[in-house]
Amino acid sequence: MVSALWGAPWIRVCSSPVSSPSASGPLRLVSRLSSQSSALSQSGGGATSFASTEARSRALRWRWCPAGTMLLALVSLLSCLFPSSDAKVYGRCELARVLQDFGLDGYRGYSLADWVCLAYFASGFNTAAVDHEADGSTNNGIFQISSRRWCRNLTPHVPNMCQMYCSDLLNPNLKDTVICAMKITQEPQGLGYWEAWRHHCQGKDLTDWVDGCDF
Repeated sequence: MVSALWGAPWIRVCSSPVSSPSASGPLRLVSRLSSQSSALSQSGGGATSFASTEARSRALRWRWCPAGTMLLALVSLLSCLFPSSDAKVYGRCELARVLQDFGLDGYRGYSLADWVCLAYFASGFNTAAVDHEADGSTNNGIFQISSRRWCRNLTPHVPNMCQMYCSDLLNPNLKDTVICAMKITQEPQGLGYWEAWRHHCQGKDLTDWVDGCDF
């Protein structure tokens, strides 16, 4: 991750002299190099003149390389290394209780165990899970709801059937997530909309997903 970050085209590592120059140091250096280049070109020193021009170019790059670039690189690196402070990974029974309080038990004919099973195989109970697809869309939150149709991310001109931002689906309190999931389940496919549910939960004995939970 770190090597990819430092290899990005927008990051330039600024070179600096060994000693700490004054604010006018780069300007004096450029001025001196310019004078030397002029004298050498008049005396016919072609190779030396080229070297002087290169040195002057390096001095200009040193002068204009912004300190903010290094700060931006550091911030980007830290954002990759540390997860969001809003992330929450639910326990099995904890999630079952929350989903029951939101009225999902029996909603559209699906048991509470169906929803808990779906959440586990979609995201591992992680409210902050985001999966990026090749087309630029994202699957978001504990139920991995797609931005292709249901929420809005940075991609313009796409449906937003749940009338919310995809970032709303990452909230640990799950209110927006449940509202959107209910809307999806109203479609003819029901929970079959989710591949994770079809492959891992549909038609199976799901009693273990809520077994031992105190409601």
